[in-house]
Formats: sequence, C-alpha cells, structure tokens
Amino acid sequence: MEKQKMTPSEALVETLAAEGVKTVFGIVGSAFMDALDLFPAAGIRFVSVAHEQAAAHAADGLARVTGKPQVCIAQNGPGAANFVSAITAAYWAHSPVVAITPETGSLGIGTGGFQELDQMAWFKEQTVYQVRVNRPERMAELARRAFYLAKVENGPAQLNIPRDYFYGVCEDEIYPSLAVSRGSGPRQALEAAARLLARARYPVILAGGGVSQGNALEETRALAEYLTAPVANTYLHNDTFPSDHPLAVGPIGYCGSKAAMRILAQADVVLALGTRLGPFGTLPQYGMDYWPRDAKIIQVDVNARVLGMTRRVDVASPAEAGEFARELLLLIQDLKPGRKENRKRKRELEQEKARWSDELRRWSSSTSRLMHPRRFLWELADAIPDGSIVTTDIGNNSSLCNAYLKFTGVRQHLAALSWGNCGFAYGAALGAKVGRPKTPVFAFQGDGAYGISGLAEVMTAVREKIPVIALVANNFEWGAEKKNQIDYYDHRFVGTNLPDNPDYARLAEDMGAKGYLVDDYRQIKEAVRDAVQTGRPCVINAVIEGGEKVLAEPFRRDALKKPVRLLPKYKHLTVPC
Repeated sequence: MEKQKMTPSEALVETLAAEGVKTVFGIVGSAFMDALDLFPAAGIRFVSVAHEQAAAHAADGLARVTGKPQVCIAQNGPGAANFVSAITAAYWAHSPVVAITPETGSLGIGTGGFQELDQMAWFKEQTVYQVRVNRPERMAELARRAFYLAKVENGPAQLNIPRDYFYGVCEDEIYPSLAVSRGSGPRQALEAAARLLARARYPVILAGGGVSQGNALEETRALAEYLTAPVANTYLHNDTFPSDHPLAVGPIGYCGSKAAMRILAQADVVLALGTRLGPFGTLPQYGMDYWPRDAKIIQVDVNARVLGMTRRVDVASPAEAGEFARELLLLIQDLKPGRKENRKRKRELEQEKARWSDELRRWSSSTSRLMHPRRFLWELADAIPDGSIVTTDIGNNSSLCNAYLKFTGVRQHLAALSWGNCGFAYGAALGAKVGRPKTPVFAFQGDGAYGISGLAEVMTAVREKIPVIALVANNFEWGAEKKNQIDYYDHRFVGTNLPDNPDYARLAEDMGAKGYLVDDYRQIKEAVRDAVQTGRPCVINAVIEGGEKVLAEPFRRDALKKPVRLLPKYKHLTVPC
C-alpha cells in the first residue's frame, strides 16, 4: 500500500483496525476525542466504563480469552493514572494489552499545566514497552510497534501521545505488525530434557499459564499420557489441563489440591511447562512443604528472563510450551519407544484424588442455614456449566476457589494472580464476555472487592448489554485480612468488618440488571441456572459465613509474624508536645 495523506488520528485508528481491534475500553475524554470520533466508521466499538481501572482489566480479560492484543484508552492525567494498577495485573499475567495514554500538549510538557504529570514514569516498571509519540508523522509506526512488542514480550505496552499530536496532516501507510513465532527452543535443551524424562522414576508435569496462553493443551496431554506423568496446575491456572483427565491432579498453591501437592512431592523430575514458578504459588500449604527438593527441574517459558529466577533448574528453555512439548515427545519416543502405560501409578493417582475429594467434601458438608463458604463453593462449582469462563478476584473466598473450580479447556480461568489487586474480576469478565459472547462468564468477588469495581460496573454491563454474571461472596468483612487478625492479633478487628453492606441483588435490579439474594446452599443451582438462561447482566448476592469459620490457611503465612509489643498495656498514650 502506498503512502497517502491522512491525519494522525486517522493513522492511529486505521492502525487499530489493521491490528484487528474491534473493541476499545475506556472513558471519554477531550484529549483523544478526534480519534474517538472515527471509531464507529472504522468498525470499532467503544465500551464506556465507570472507572478506568475496569477498562484496563476489560482489555486484559479480552486479551486473555482471544490471545490477541487489546486496547484501553483514557483521558490524560487522572484518567491514565487509573490504569496503573490494572496494567500491572496484565503485566504479571503476561497479557498483551496496549494502553493508549494521551497526555498534555507537547508545548506544555513540564509546565505543570492542567492534568499534567509525567505519564511515562507511572508505567515504567509494569510494561514491556513504552513510547512517547515524538512526532505526529510517526503515529502509525509507533502504534504498530506497541502492538508488535506486546505480542513479542507477552505483556502490556504503553502508547503515550501528546494531545496536540492527534491533529495535522501526514503521509503514512497502514499495515499490521509482524506475526510472532517462538518455536521449540534450543535443541540442546530439548535433548537434555528428553534424557531426564526418559529415565525418570516419577515424572510430574507442572502446567503453567503458558500452556493456556499457548493453546498447548493437546501437546501437554500427549506428553503426559506417553509418560503416564501426573499433571498439576500452577497456582490459579486451573485451566491448563482438563480436570476430568485421569492424570489431572489439580492445582498447587494456596488452598489448592492436597492430592497435587502430595504427588508433586514424590517427583524425581519436574517439567515446569509454561511457568515462571512464581514464589507465592509454591509456598508450603496445609502444613506441607511439598516442593521436591532433590528433583531435577526442567523449566520452559517464552520469557527467557524468568528462567531460573525463583528456583535452581537443571534444564531451561525459552520456548513456546506447545512447540517444546511436541518436539520433546518425539525425542522421548526415540529414546523409549513403545513405552507402556504405568497402571500402578494411575491407581495411586486415583487413590490420592479420592482421598482429597473426600476430605474436601467433609470440609464442605455444612448444612447450617447460613452458608459456610466451602459449602457455597462446592455447590457453585457443580452449578457452573461446563465450558464457562470464571474470573476470580483476590481474597480468602476467591483463593478458596483454587480447590473447587474445575475446567476442561484453556482460557477459562482468569485470575488476579500475583499482583493480587482487589477489583480485577468484574472488569476482566466484561472483556471476556465481549470476546466470548456465547459463553457464560462469571465474575467471582468478595464483597470488599465487589464494592471497589463490580458494584459500579454493573451499570456498564447494563448500558453496553454485556451479560456478565457477578457472584458476590458476601460475608460482611474483608475476609483475608480478618483471618490474619484472628490468627495473629487475638481477634482485635480494625477496619475489617463491613456490617452495613446493602443488598447487592436489590441494587442490581435498580441498575437494570437481574438480582438474586441467596443465603441457603440449596438455592445456588437454581440461581445460576436462571442467570445463565436470562441473557442479562446478573448479580448473585450470596450471603455466607465469615470469620473463623472460613477454614482457610493464613493468607500471608510468608509475611506475618505474631506481634511483639514492648510498651505496657494502655488505653491512651499521651506524647507531650
């Protein structure tokens, strides 16, 4: 395509269209209004949210279910600042989000004008690429670069544009960024991994987010079956191996599967496939230090920077999970042709999984009228239709989901992960539902996190006709922090009780959504079934028990200690002026 005259706004919007962008999330602002005016003609839907954090989470959710870069945009200054936490979540999820951040005019940079601050510094540590458009004529070039590096580096990119650079005339050509292919990694690493696994006594595969992001489920399944290798999911990546497969043992990490942890502890070789081995996801749980200290570790991740970062590894490969698994299987088949299924190991897996399932069932068997959170999750997991997408927030009840939610396909479990910011789930669910309109999408949050984002964004869902189903675990408290005050601070509650929560179901009805008040576990399946069938935004306000009855591990066992007080007990300590 030859260069032709266009405005910088046209160059930006045409580049978005060339990259396949169909939806942009944000809040309208004068800084980018000239480009916004072109969205309808370019076939781009602008979804106006209630808060910019939700816009960035929605772009993240859409990127996670499609595997393609997605876009959020905001007014310069305060609007762009509201992206920061959500873009950090995308960074730690390796999600290709392009954050377009218009800024103050080029002649006003550094003068302290209206809504002006250095926006590049805000995003420096949580983007894989950032650029300030330094000439209007470079708009398409630098926008295309942002999309390319978001794909190459598997993370968010920032396109920062002085607001006066949307105007003028330039000559440009429009074409999409290059496709990205990473391959199976170094041959030497493949061969070393094949030798270790071919002679392994008890190989275990740890399937990380890269299996889901790389659509590598079939390759992982084939490798596991040839080796009769148990497959555990990494923390909050419950969609990286089918839960109904005989070799699936469930997720490790906080409130995960004891079966997975007991089995991983037996491994002499661990294939960590598509994972950075995040430290929070491998901490001891249930009193078990389950990481196999003497096992050989093979780590595979597309990001070479994370290899060997948190664990000493014996073989490391920067590779696509599926490509690596496919080539690895061929090499193992050459070394060990015609390998037979290890039936004894499969029986052991069945026994361990049954043992854990029985224990989890006992924990979840409360029949008190006010639902125990584990009973709620037990019934909820059974009620959610197969193939659904579930986004989960942060906090005790959201983390308890780790033991209950089960998936059979990739890109179905979208979690806040190690950034752990409250308010993730509803915005991410908006984006996921835009990307998968025929799939039921649930946003699971505690009442605290729901108050941060979900409550206001129900208006967005109604206005934009995005039928997300909110699941609010309402225990009238900040549960994870209250559990810390129970375990470490002798039941001294400061700031953790939320005694005056409204009826979120009634509020949902006032906003035009459908609301369900559920306070008995026998009501859950009907509420979920009706919410799925109604085709409208819905809010299920599930009133559950809290406090000591949560039966969760201390949420930050790694970061808290019993308090030491050196001053005598007092009512008031007066310090003279």
